[in-house]
Amino acid sequence: MIKIFVTVRNRLAITKKCFEALRLHTRTPFQLYVYNNQTSYLIEEHFNYFNKLYRKGLVTQVVFNTNDSTFNAFSKAAACNMFGLWHEQDPLKDNYNFLLIMDNDIIVTPDWDLKVSAAWKHVAKNKMNHIKIIGQLPGGIKSTEGKTIINDSLHAAPGRLGGSGFWSVRPNFFSDVGYLDLKQLVGHNKRHDQLYWAKLGKSTNGQPYILGLKSKLAIHCGKFAGSVCNKLTSNRNNPNKEQTICFEESEEKISKMTFAEFYNNIENDKTLLSDW
Repeated sequence: MIKIFVTVRNRLAITKKCFEALRLHTRTPFQLYVYNNQTSYLIEEHFNYFNKLYRKGLVTQVVFNTNDSTFNAFSKAAACNMFGLWHEQDPLKDNYNFLLIMDNDIIVTPDWDLKVSAAWKHVAKNKMNHIKIIGQLPGGIKSTEGKTIINDSLHAAPGRLGGSGFWSVRPNFFSDVGYLDLKQLVGHNKRHDQLYWAKLGKSTNGQPYILGLKSKLAIHCGKFAGSVCNKLTSNRNNPNKEQTICFEESEEKISKMTFAEFYNNIENDKTLLSDW
């Protein structure tokens, strides 16, 4: 069993494609925890969509956050803390294969979970206790050291940094590495990753803490769907900044595609494939 944590803010069309990819491309049973943070566009449509998922038993938890419930801090970081605290209450918290932290513009590829599970088994077997995260290369991973052979068809490299748009972590990640101090994130729309990199470096005494798999586990579609974090950061002083994260054109374009059409589109987009 896997727990999957997804943060959402607007961009309903790509959220639907994200969840469809999880349903079609994941072989391991999973629980889906969704944190909808301060959505301001197509609000009724978001509620209707999650209502349908709830009725069909396709979602484990849905939280609708406001600026107040995320303490005027970076909402992804606040939601991640919430998820971690909730996970720690689970009597079976140590029995999961792994936890997945991901953004809603990430589209997983077929059998991604089997590759990640194989990598975690390799990490455990070889007592690589300094590895706290498994992701994909390049995925923002830097300072890689050497090569790790998981099996004949799956190789990897340990390194540092890495974007949390797709982080597979141990079930004890939050008790081991910890939570972010939201006081450092008030008024920000980024810095979740940077603050975690510092914590990860301390927790491993400077050793590489992320294992990057040399396999395409997921496709980052931020350039296709629009980046909420980048828009809000660049328009920080704009009183109409919420209007900059509607992404009407992308929303319409993506929503008109079937999942098969959409996946074929991104699967053959060299810019997306080489970007992350």
